[in-house]
Amino acid sequence: MLTGKQKRFLRSKAHHLNAIFQVGKTGVNENMIVQINEALEKRELIKVSILQNCLDDKDTVAEELQSGTGAEIVQIIGNNIVLYKESEENKQIELP
Repeated sequence: MLTGKQKRFLRSKAHHLNAIFQVGKTGVNENMIVQINEALEKRELIKVSILQNCLDDKDTVAEELQSGTGAEIVQIIGNNIVLYKESEENKQIELP
């Protein structure tokens, strides 16, 4: 579980990132979870964009991604979700 100070720090890091995944009409599937997990292992912090044609609510999508990848939800802002998961091999971000 992330503290408020850690979430603030991660939000500032994520501000300049572009979304590298998009959730569309089909919603979250197993293949997407596997790919997001691999991206989190490499980057630790990613943005996921939810397209307008997505049938699921953004909170539901965030919970599915969190439970599927084991990542922490840093922020849900607009149609973007910021996810963080500490990397096992490529640790880059030092949390305060």
